[in-house]
Amino acid sequence: MEKLWNSNYLKAWTANFMLYFSFMVVTPLFPLYLSETFGATKDQTGLVLSGYALTALLVRPFSGYLVDSFPRKLVLLVCYGLFAILFGGYLVAGSLLSFCILRTIHGAPMGAATVANSTVAIDVLPSSRRAEGIGYYGLSNNLGTAIAPTIGMLILGWTHSYNLIFLVSLLTAGIGFAINSTLKLKPRPVLPQKGVEGSLSLDRFLLLKGWPQALCMVGYSFSYGVVSTYLAIYAKQQLGITTGTGLFFTLLCIGLISSRLVGARGLKKGRITENATIGVVVSLIGYLTFAALHNAWGFYGAAFIVGLGNGHMFPAFQTMFINLAPNNQRGTANGTLLTSWDAGFGLGIILGGIVSEWISYGAAFWVAWLSNLLGVVLYFAYARRHFIRNRLR
Repeated sequence: MEKLWNSNYLKAWTANFMLYFSFMVVTPLFPLYLSETFGATKDQTGLVLSGYALTALLVRPFSGYLVDSFPRKLVLLVCYGLFAILFGGYLVAGSLLSFCILRTIHGAPMGAATVANSTVAIDVLPSSRRAEGIGYYGLSNNLGTAIAPTIGMLILGWTHSYNLIFLVSLLTAGIGFAINSTLKLKPRPVLPQKGVEGSLSLDRFLLLKGWPQALCMVGYSFSYGVVSTYLAIYAKQQLGITTGTGLFFTLLCIGLISSRLVGARGLKKGRITENATIGVVVSLIGYLTFAALHNAWGFYGAAFIVGLGNGHMFPAFQTMFINLAPNNQRGTANGTLLTSWDAGFGLGIILGGIVSEWISYGAAFWVAWLSNLLGVVLYFAYARRHFIRNRLR
């Protein structure tokens, strides 16, 4: 059997961990930071924090095109380098407006770097173990997402310094860039894209065949955008949990890792839709738990359940996108997956802030569950059968 954990895959995996760690060590703390430092209201916080999701959403389709059309390592290093450098801006942002501008700009290299890094990781996997490798690659996202908020909350509790947390982000992103600079990729011929000769067609930027899966992802990521952004301030103000955000993400991570390890074996055997089905149903139960139980049991229990669901769902959907695309559109497929995730995530941040400002956090979490439910209904009604009919491998 071909080797899965080759040196290039390990490097791409580790660099992706560093990317998500540097991003997530600060992201859950931003609502608190904006409230305490600039006196931002809930709806202002939602608008400010959604800026990065908007630019990531706009950039990701073009990122897929660039990754498919130019040397992938060069595209990766440029995007990753810009992503790392911009963390330094948070150290000097002195007003809500300057922070908003910086956060919005930061979404562009973030969106492009995630597309480029995941595409490179898929490239260096042996074809016989690609689906399995996609499942394990997602663990780097999950570990970074889970560990980073815990460390961020600990640093804040010990030092009460947001600037130190921003510095940690800058350093870890720099380490990820250094790791990616050592990648050794084989020269890859750029294959002609579809479309009229001499013109740019929409399918160079978005995998049009994957539109049902993309709409499902919008529903799922909307839910995650609401919960992950507002859980720290919700826990502090309404549940009296002042240091529990780190434990929430730790339990989320345990659920993600557990289901990723089980799900990777299922993907290896070709059980793509089965994994997706388990994932979307379990996640739906998790968001229902979070919305319905406004206590510590609901708060922490939902984290583990959502982790179990997302750990099955996300790699299965990523494999769907890859299997719907020809080999020369892997970047486009990854870009489409992440574009749809950004669209829902950004909408969740904005609408979650508005609903929590004018009604309550509880109402915002019910809206999040409803969005997830719509994604699940679409998956069972159409997206699952659409994939089975149109898959290329």
